[in-house]
Amino acid sequence: MTHQEGSFTYQQTEFYTQYWTPTTARAVVLLIHGMGEHSGRYAHVAHKLVDSGYAVMAFDHFGHGKTKGKRGHNPGYAYVLGSIAMLIEQAKETFGALPMFLYGHSMGGNAVINFVLRNQPDLQGAIATSPFLKLAFQPPAWKLTLGKVMQKIAPSITLGNELDANDISRIPEEVANYQNDPLVHDKISPNFSLSFIDSGAWAIENGQQLQLPMLVLHGTDDKIIDCKGSEAFASKTALASFKSYPGGYHELHNDLCQDELIQDIVTWLDKQV
Repeated sequence: MTHQEGSFTYQQTEFYTQYWTPTTARAVVLLIHGMGEHSGRYAHVAHKLVDSGYAVMAFDHFGHGKTKGKRGHNPGYAYVLGSIAMLIEQAKETFGALPMFLYGHSMGGNAVINFVLRNQPDLQGAIATSPFLKLAFQPPAWKLTLGKVMQKIAPSITLGNELDANDISRIPEEVANYQNDPLVHDKISPNFSLSFIDSGAWAIENGQQLQLPMLVLHGTDDKIIDCKGSEAFASKTALASFKSYPGGYHELHNDLCQDELIQDIVTWLDKQV
């Protein structure tokens, strides 16, 4: 396995990228991380996929990780989807004509689902784990109202994201890793919060527009994103396969069911390839 880092520029922003490659790759998985974190937190997932013959390329979102720019802010939802299109182009330049899959977690799952629904890209399939389609809690009304006002007059302002780190995993060490990671932050602007709430609802309503195979995975005890939102989306189309993990928390790839999750992903990828 080889690991390399890179970058691309989009919307005056320098995006950090990295990729892991097996000796012989069967296909490429483009990994899109979640809110407040970064692509480096998926290295263990990438290693497992590489062991099964899949190359993995990932990037850090606007306002996240090693990508330049204000923490927790993006210039607009359309540009978030545009950055995924740029990552696909980077992967084509790097890996040529290999089959490609998108794999997004949480916020990344929302972006992946909306990207494939709105753009109908030429991809082999997509995977979404705990996709941010419907919050599992109700944000304070004052914060939503303030967010709507700020989105119009000061869209780059950031507030705390209300996330309790103990809700990401049932494994205390994983919670500690998250809390002690210097690249993890809790900043979020209205362009991340409000636009993702709206686009999540839109995706649930428009799931029937899916035109490629998709695997949707979610834990039943996710206290951050509602599992029922994922199930509702998947129920709209026969192209989406849905599986829930009893007792699973938000970061299934860092939870007690992580081995089962990764095996489910590999098994599904193998069938598509």
